[in-house]
Amino acid sequence: MQITDTAAIVTGGASGLGGATARALAARGGRVFALDLAPAIEKAEQVEGVTYVAADVTDPEQVQAAVDQAAGSGVPLRIVVNCAGVGWAGRVLGKQGPHDLELFRKVVEINLIGTFNVLRLAAEAVAKTEPLVDDQRGVVINTASVAAFEGQIGQIAYSASKGGVAALTVPAARDLSSVGIRVMTIAPGIVDTPMLATVSDEFRAGLAAGVPFPKRLARPDEYAQLAVSIVEHDYLNGEVIRMDGALRMAPR
Repeated sequence: MQITDTAAIVTGGASGLGGATARALAARGGRVFALDLAPAIEKAEQVEGVTYVAADVTDPEQVQAAVDQAAGSGVPLRIVVNCAGVGWAGRVLGKQGPHDLELFRKVVEINLIGTFNVLRLAAEAVAKTEPLVDDQRGVVINTASVAAFEGQIGQIAYSASKGGVAALTVPAARDLSSVGIRVMTIAPGIVDTPMLATVSDEFRAGLAAGVPFPKRLARPDEYAQLAVSIVEHDYLNGEVIRMDGALRMAPR
């Protein structure tokens, strides 16, 4: 599927994985609608071909409005990349007692329910576009994590939410096959995003040393490169691709 002259929605599009993906799609001729929270958009780099839209992925009305904007942009909406997410930590039983239930609920709401909310509403719009070769209409790419498979101590909420994203990949692909929409998931390892901006160089070096090869943190542009490849490769569907340098997370 070609990216030129199509509309794309990228959530978490103001920075990190989403920001890199929005730039990559725009550079290839896509008309990108980057969804994020208003404070993040205020700090975002202005990029030609990228329109920032303030929207909370867990809010159906805000997401629907963003989908309508993308679908009504004059080119068909065919690409959706879900990058919005949070990584708040907590143990099942910590020094302060049991894991805060509302924190667990919030992580699942943003990472899993937010992803599904965008998936379901965007799919409805993509399904209304004219079919391409092999009756294909578009692709949705979700973001899980290696924590979906090897969650570390303190990642109970994050791992549960990302495990859900990985698990919905196949049924979503099967559900949407009748309307020509592919569904894929990328499971990144440790990526050098703003989430790691506050850690020390020593801690960052320790993280990189744990990656078999190459012994460094992944870059957001490498996630974007993979997302673009998935969009353009019409036979990739219903699969979770790890982008982790062969990393298998230790307990801590």
